[in-house]
Amino acid sequence: MSSQKPLLVAVVGVGLVGSEFISQLLSIPSPYSPFKLISLTSSKRTLTLNPTSPPAPQLKSEWKSLLSSSSLPADLQSLTQRLTTLVSQDKERVILVDNTSSDAVAALYPTWLAQGINVVTPNKKAYSGDVQLWKDILETSSRQGGGRFLNESTVGAGLPVISTLKELLGTGDKIIKIEGVFSGTMSYIFNEFSTGNEDGPAFSAVVSVAREKGYTEPHPADDLNGFDVARKLTILSRIISSFPTSSSLPTLQSFASVKTASLIPPELEGIPTGDEFLARLPAHDAQFAKLREDASKEGKVLRFVGVVDVQGGEVRAGLEKYPTTHPFATSLGGSDNIIMFHTERYSPRPLIVQGAGAGAAVTAMGVLGDLLKLV
Repeated sequence: MSSQKPLLVAVVGVGLVGSEFISQLLSIPSPYSPFKLISLTSSKRTLTLNPTSPPAPQLKSEWKSLLSSSSLPADLQSLTQRLTTLVSQDKERVILVDNTSSDAVAALYPTWLAQGINVVTPNKKAYSGDVQLWKDILETSSRQGGGRFLNESTVGAGLPVISTLKELLGTGDKIIKIEGVFSGTMSYIFNEFSTGNEDGPAFSAVVSVAREKGYTEPHPADDLNGFDVARKLTILSRIISSFPTSSSLPTLQSFASVKTASLIPPELEGIPTGDEFLARLPAHDAQFAKLREDASKEGKVLRFVGVVDVQGGEVRAGLEKYPTTHPFATSLGGSDNIIMFHTERYSPRPLIVQGAGAGAAVTAMGVLGDLLKLV
């Protein structure tokens, strides 16, 4: 790799995942790294690095202080102009890594791709939001000279979910159904709550502990509404529909088009703070306990799952019951994800991808893994 011209990497977003990604990127010994970091952009500042200079040995330990002391403001327009020049005039290969969860940054993907700038991201917004943005991304990427987009970590963090799906489709397999526990938060909650007996912990207590452990968003309703799962299902559904195979899947205008059964009690909709939400959630413990009791009587457990039913033409997310012998009951621990691919080739035994589906380290690994695909 040392003899190859390095790929130039510009990073937008240096939060939890962004910082871990930068650490992993700079941990590749410079003589062997196929990448050269040329730009870091936070919400306030930008740090530019000379693409022709050797990487500074102290960059790994000092990039945060160098960024915070930079006099350059965060300016995505200027960044776009710089990267475009590198591609068009200097004939460089450039990768823009978006580690934000910003709609505004996601909206720029077609612009970057049209200029030949590759885009790698864990940001779900562009791929699960308005369908027109998704179509624009596909169209600009497919043009001659267009950049590639890679988004493995939008669905399973570091798990090979999107790459597995694309390989199945690309080799001519037909997807019958994809089903899985896609949310690390929901996985933890129902691993703890749905133990298969009637005397388990209260639902509100499990959610409170999940929040204390950092598994939920500051406002747990942002997890319990199922939107995160709906976004991931939208991404998978759109990938399936983008392949030239017959599919009866509906065209999802956005993730809001997914049939999503929220776990937020109607009386708690719109509660402004997470603290108030948790304070009022115990009043609804009985209804969740009843669901657990009914499942237990059937020899089943509760799991919040997402389903892309290609054969049935449906995309849905919600609470479902599974036998205690099912992999969704026996194989999950902590905040693991598990995804089953039911296909013509993998039938009746599905292909299963399982493992940690959340956390900065594995998410950043998924992002770096996408960069390596561009080498």
